Amino acid sequence: MALTESERGNQREKDRERAQARAGGKGKQTKTDGLTPEQRRERDAKALQEKAAKKAAQDAAGSKAGGGGGGKK
Repeated sequence: MALTESERGNQREKDRERAQARAGGKGKQTKTDGLTPEQRRERDAKALQEKAAKKAAQDAAGSKAGGGGGGKK
């Protein structure tokens, strides 16, 4: 039995409804942090700097603690 165009379109619509239900009815999320793009860039840059500083501190502490002539012979 051949499906008519409206039946095929209906299946597509049903699939969209099921996907929406699985997503919890969220839809497209918007940014709700209330920051301008410039403020967001500043916040993100600061977070990256803090992360880099933390990693540098860990590397420095690691090289002091475990760096005892460990080469292969």
